[in-house]
Amino acid sequence: MIPDNAAGDAEHTARVSFIGAGPGAPDLITIRGMKRIKEADCIIYAGSLVNRELFKDCRVPLYNSASMHLDEIVDIMIQTCRQGGSVARVHTGDPSLYGAIKEQIVRLDEAGVQYEVIPGVTSAFGAAAALSAELTLPEVTQSVVLTRREGRTPVPEAEALPNFAAHGATMIIFLSVSMIDDVVAELLEGSYTEKTPVSVVMRATWPDETIVVGTLGTIAARVKEAGITKTALICVGEVFGKDAFRTDSKLYDKGFAHACREKC
Repeated sequence: MIPDNAAGDAEHTARVSFIGAGPGAPDLITIRGMKRIKEADCIIYAGSLVNRELFKDCRVPLYNSASMHLDEIVDIMIQTCRQGGSVARVHTGDPSLYGAIKEQIVRLDEAGVQYEVIPGVTSAFGAAAALSAELTLPEVTQSVVLTRREGRTPVPEAEALPNFAAHGATMIIFLSVSMIDDVVAELLEGSYTEKTPVSVVMRATWPDETIVVGTLGTIAARVKEAGITKTALICVGEVFGKDAFRTDSKLYDKGFAHACREKC
């Protein structure tokens, strides 16, 4: 990892920058993330989801990691850095969520290569914005579960959907829309009912963003009718319903004093 005193060093620090590119819209990347891309001597990006518009002015080697295996990716990183160059490793959304960055970091540590992680806007928050939803409404829920259903990649047994659904919290389910029937069945094993609001957001913040709204009783059929099979989030919980709002928060309540405001 880059030492604290090196984080603001010269433009051409030999390092790998793991960058969250955001959910899709090119102007949702952070200023720091875009700066690293423009400075990079090499760019490796997750081609299946990262918007190519981010690289339209770049004149450096550009690698699409969708067609590469881990050893190929890491070899390019190490070679570039050992030659004094910098690498922009661009992931979709935020790299800490389903980004597979840890396996890359472990190998960079072994090779003595410096790196940093630059956060991004996860597609979960892109979807929430598309729905104008507040994920933690007062007296409705104060918790958000970000998860996925088991598919080709296993999920720990304790994290199976029925176990999380027992809490009744807001849930945003990644990488599972192709299994929508199974998702619905497992959610109904928890505390949700067929009337629980559900919204499915495909390609949040992209020009072709698509939103399908329903309940656990209707969403599977509507998703199939819309032809959605991938790149979509399943957003579940009372906060996504039309009548979700119950009460004002204490944050701006004139009768509630806190460190920044006296009680009126």
